[in-house]
Amino acid sequence: MKKNSFQFVLFIALLCFIRPAAANVSLLILGDSLSAGYGIAAADSWPQEVQRRWQQNHPNLQLINASISGETTAGALRRLPQLIERHQPDWVFIELGGNDGLRGFSLRTMQANLSQMIQLLESANIKVALSEIHIPPSMGPRYTRMFRQSFPQLAEQHPNVVLIPFFMRDIALQPDYMQADGIHPNTAAQVPIADILEPQLRQLLLQEVN
Repeated sequence: MKKNSFQFVLFIALLCFIRPAAANVSLLILGDSLSAGYGIAAADSWPQEVQRRWQQNHPNLQLINASISGETTAGALRRLPQLIERHQPDWVFIELGGNDGLRGFSLRTMQANLSQMIQLLESANIKVALSEIHIPPSMGPRYTRMFRQSFPQLAEQHPNVVLIPFFMRDIALQPDYMQADGIHPNTAAQVPIADILEPQLRQLLLQEVN
């Protein structure tokens, strides 16, 4: 009887260790230079700031930053199957399209690439958050307007996708937060960006835990 009692206590103790590990939830960021930390130290980027906060306050949440400066939707689409296989995330935050827009790429092609990424992720039972992206008006008012409309349109086409407002919308208006090119946020902007995005991303992941 004592042996059985000991085995029962050991079983409960093991569950206490197993359950937190099983509750781990991961988010992969699939982005471009805005998320890759272009022009600043990688340790100072907003994804690293978010990860530090989660390690301290939500250790069951994991962030994987697969962003690359200069990335396009076509490039990310090619990389995505390998990223899914390697990391098997619960969520993917897509922050892409800016380089397509700045290079004047076909918006129909950009939307098709993003749509294929969403379909590929959802077919693997991975949930998707999509960031709105804005580009400067230098490409002309019609192209700029159609570019911005692309992201709400994608969210309508894929009703399970969570549309995240463009996190640079207010940051870009503050010169103290921008690098000399006027496009990329500087080191000082990374904590404010994390302040904007961390609560939204955390809320998504905590749905998987609760």
